Amino acid sequence: MRIAQIAPLWEAVPPKKYGGTELVVYILCEELTKRGHEVTLFATGDSKTSANLEAIIEKPMREADIANPFCYESIAMAKVLEMKDNFDIIHNHMGLHFIPFAEALDLPVVNTLHGAFINQEDIDFSMKYKKSPFVSISNSQRLGSPDLNYLSTVYNGIQIKKYTFQESPDTNNPYIAFLGRLSEEKGIHHAVKLAKATGHKLILAGKIGSADKKYYETEIKQYVDNKQIVYIGELGHDDKVELLKNALMAIHPVTWPEPFGLVMAESMACGTPVLALNKGSIPEVIKHKVTGFVENDIESLIKRVKEAENIDRKACRKHVEDNFSAERMTEGYLAAYRKIISGRVKDIDTSSKLAV
Repeated sequence: MRIAQIAPLWEAVPPKKYGGTELVVYILCEELTKRGHEVTLFATGDSKTSANLEAIIEKPMREADIANPFCYESIAMAKVLEMKDNFDIIHNHMGLHFIPFAEALDLPVVNTLHGAFINQEDIDFSMKYKKSPFVSISNSQRLGSPDLNYLSTVYNGIQIKKYTFQESPDTNNPYIAFLGRLSEEKGIHHAVKLAKATGHKLILAGKIGSADKKYYETEIKQYVDNKQIVYIGELGHDDKVELLKNALMAIHPVTWPEPFGLVMAESMACGTPVLALNKGSIPEVIKHKVTGFVENDIESLIKRVKEAENIDRKACRKHVEDNFSAERMTEGYLAAYRKIISGRVKDIDTSSKLAV
């Protein structure tokens, strides 16, 4: 198949540090290319990919401090329109605002939205285009806008071989790890509360975006003493793996209906169990009492810390291998592509283009 992948422009593909969506797009492009498909990636110019790269902007919008992101996203949409005859199917990861352009393409298009439907404007907008094909990244993601044309659920996948499995944590320097944006919806205040209640060391890793600075300054910074509560900033891949594999456990106490949460899979791939609050996709990603614990409130999660130390780390790794591998994700998307294309065969002659 000739497949176009349209990435968000906020980060490079793959991201240099933080960026779950861009990492997923990178992995999907690599797997599809490895399987012999002709893939074109619309992304930032500094992206690194085995696919054909169509650069829309030289650097990520976050680095360039872009005031009006829609300008560059519009360039991406126009470029896709210009090149539409080169593709059998287009996979939109950019977001809802691409969908109205899909009707002008006269091509199969599948939409993967990587956020949650928590804004009424987004829900109303999505309903205007509810017949467009969607693939959800968790079953819980559908709850925000349940009447869309969902073809399937395809869980995000990771390149498991890049995550070193460690059978035992670092007992010389025991700690709980948090990895992600230091924002209110990620529940850093809950992680701090758990650390204070249990006496465990907590290492916080991740970016503090401009929108999250006030939250960090007023709610978190006062507890960061670089002894029990330590903040180490953003991490690249290798440092991220070191942090996760050596941790007693990871904590993911989100306060919003997170549609997936890639860090949970990354942690479990290293053998590290995850403590998380019961929001959004969390019960779909963590196997309760087997790869970690899922509870409704932080007080209940605090009571699980001792038990989490006894979780079988091999079971964590196997859970990811069975459910959240790059290969499984790619197979899920290929099935969705074929479903969309086969449904249009009666209207469009694509037989000469397909190499499935």
